[in-house]
Amino acid sequence: MTRHRIFATSFASIYPLYVHKAERKNRRKEEVDQVISWLTGYDAAGLERAVADEVDLEAFFAGAPGMNPNASLITGVICGYRVEEIEDPLMQKIRYMDKLVDELARGKKMTAILRG
Repeated sequence: MTRHRIFATSFASIYPLYVHKAERKNRRKEEVDQVISWLTGYDAAGLERAVADEVDLEAFFAGAPGMNPNASLITGVICGYRVEEIEDPLMQKIRYMDKLVDELARGKKMTAILRG
């Protein structure tokens, strides 16, 4: 089975896109950081280090301090796929992150985004 090319994409290349998407919708970088931290367990310093070191998404998730146990509550469609039905664990984590940022940009309340 071939590796999907998104696995080798650097977190540093997509992170500013997430921030820009959120800011276009009057959300803040801190909120993007909050949803990514909720999902992965990274703190602010860890996110900055991942950006500075230009780790790829595979290494980003492999080095995550701890995936949130409530991540499985993230459902819905992103990029044409239902996130809860994605079989590849790494691809599912990437799409979870996409979905959280998408919900943030759509104006969803933070408590709902964080499955609180």
